Amino acid sequence: MWNISFGFFGVQIAYSLQSANISRIFATLGADPHDLSFFWILPPLMGLIVQPLVGKYSDRTWTRLGRRIPYLFLGSVIAILVMCMLPNAGNFGLAVSGAMLFGLVSLMFLDTSINVAMQPFKMLVGDMVGENQKAQAYSIQSFLCNAGSLVGYLFPIMFAWFGIANIAPEGQVPDTVKYAFYIGAAILILCVLFTTFKVKEMPPKEYAEFHGIDLSKKEEGKGPGMFELLKKAPSTFWTVGLVQFFCWAAFLYMWTYTNGAIADTVWGTTDVASEGYQTAGNWVGILFAVQAIGSVLWALMIPKFKSIKTAYVVSLLIGAVGFASVFFIHDQYLLFISFLLIGVAWAAMLAVPFTLLTNSLSGEHIGTYLGLFNGTICLPQIAAAACGGLVLKMVGGAQVSMFLVAGVLLVLGAAAVRFVKTK
Repeated sequence: MWNISFGFFGVQIAYSLQSANISRIFATLGADPHDLSFFWILPPLMGLIVQPLVGKYSDRTWTRLGRRIPYLFLGSVIAILVMCMLPNAGNFGLAVSGAMLFGLVSLMFLDTSINVAMQPFKMLVGDMVGENQKAQAYSIQSFLCNAGSLVGYLFPIMFAWFGIANIAPEGQVPDTVKYAFYIGAAILILCVLFTTFKVKEMPPKEYAEFHGIDLSKKEEGKGPGMFELLKKAPSTFWTVGLVQFFCWAAFLYMWTYTNGAIADTVWGTTDVASEGYQTAGNWVGILFAVQAIGSVLWALMIPKFKSIKTAYVVSLLIGAVGFASVFFIHDQYLLFISFLLIGVAWAAMLAVPFTLLTNSLSGEHIGTYLGLFNGTICLPQIAAAACGGLVLKMVGGAQVSMFLVAGVLLVLGAAAVRFVKTK
């Protein structure tokens, strides 16, 4: 179970660098704060398109490396190349609009490749782990995911401590962020190579026996389409998806507005070119690292709950308290408490939904279903990003107010858990 998920450590470093620094990068390039949420539409949009396709085609793939591993390897290689390009968007002498367009294209390729690399890890657990161990397997994956996040979030401030420049000419990204992306890319390829060489996927016949699939009734290369499978999806797919909608919208607002919020409330500045704003950007990495620590610790607790639904509800409510508390705290160190609590919800979001879903599925189309289920992660982020500027105006224009909105969304998510039926 550890080897299956170890490559996720490297993939999550890349993902955490993206989530912690995208708003900072585009604000530095010249984006208006009310438009920041629009830059966050692209990552979930790419995930919505890519992950179902990865699931569908990997279900039908078999190579010497396996069925899922070729996809995670290809996605990782592309991600590494783009990670070396994205933080340099402001270094090519382009106008503001040209730099942001270059950044958007790079972000599109980065998120597409991360999605291609990320989804196979969830599928490998569904493929190779029995139902009585899936909660443990996804908790291990959650642990490694948050450990990777911890590393990625801390990189910029670590490089600042080492004396690397944390400020740059107007319109350029500081060297601390650039070095973070470069080192993250190197770790990513090493981790993916580890999983590639340490995990041997089941050949088709063994896989069919393990999952009780009758190969004699299965026509080679044929099968129901994604829309037909969606119609036949178990109720768990839809009810857990409802919970996911509220949760992922909440975290989209955290990723989008944390930098601007704490720069305003803790450092007293909204000037993106100021040293205070860039210092706040590094502190965001610290806070997200604290969140990852909270997630790592809570991931160990989730399997100890007698009811996984109870674990889900408790986790989301604790996270809601963490979000709401950010609005009232103006001390950079007291914010550690808030983000530890937010990490509790994050741990549950990474582990519980996939446990509930995969236990309700047969093994025959598990990759396609997990890819389709990614829509319950992507669609709420797209909706939240599209409405972000409007919601920000409705709550008064202060970016910290979006944390109250996020807290309310997690409470609604906790309430929606009651509709999930488990067998």
